Amino acid sequence: MNVERTIEAIWISHRAGNHFPEEWRGKIGLEDAYRVQQGLLGRHVADGSSQSGWKVGLTADAVRDLFGAKAPVFGYLLAGNAYASSHSFDFDALPPPSVESEVIMTLGQDLAGPGVTAEQARAAVKEIAPAFEIIANRGGDLRTDLSLGLVDNVMQAAYVTGEARAPAADLDYGEIRVEVEINGKLAENVLGREAMDNPLDSLAWLANAVADYGLSLKAGQQVLTGSFTKPIPVSKGDRFESKFSGLGSVSATFA
Repeated sequence: MNVERTIEAIWISHRAGNHFPEEWRGKIGLEDAYRVQQGLLGRHVADGSSQSGWKVGLTADAVRDLFGAKAPVFGYLLAGNAYASSHSFDFDALPPPSVESEVIMTLGQDLAGPGVTAEQARAAVKEIAPAFEIIANRGGDLRTDLSLGLVDNVMQAAYVTGEARAPAADLDYGEIRVEVEINGKLAENVLGREAMDNPLDSLAWLANAVADYGLSLKAGQQVLTGSFTKPIPVSKGDRFESKFSGLGSVSATFA
């Protein structure tokens, strides 16, 4: 496969609103999918966007089994898709959205793999905040073609962050609990270690994974480290609020 030609063809397809082009189904391997993904990021940057960080997905064994994946996956965050807590989205302007509740970490120093450990990841975290990832169904199912899902940036549409703070030196990331309320009613109550990989393990995995493509995590970048819950579909008019033990809360409305 000619990666540069594939980047060009899929960039044109994405710009036309076709994010899972039928002619590419089953034709891109996982390694090439990441190369195409990063090539598309380069196109966004050349078009005036800026990368603000990264996201990690499939951070639970059960979810990886569902998608037939042996490891987590990664994508990128764009600064133009970042919003502060209490933001109101125009529901009709989004592809069918779902919400994931995550912690987002801001790095105070670079993390360059291979060989990054969870303790090195801990030392690199400057701030942590409660967050939502807004994911969008743009016409494809990751279960049927994970590679095209990676090319489509793992369904990333936007992200919303609450107030950031320096993490306590002895913070047990696995003991963070999230309570998700939809329109004031409790919808999820989840303890991190029972639902997903430890966020520090996810951060270390990310640093090592991007190193395979000649990349590293940079100081100042933000990282969404995986969802505490399954994606929760949004209905028009919904208000979501997630409360993270010891970290505060984040909210968003879909009007």
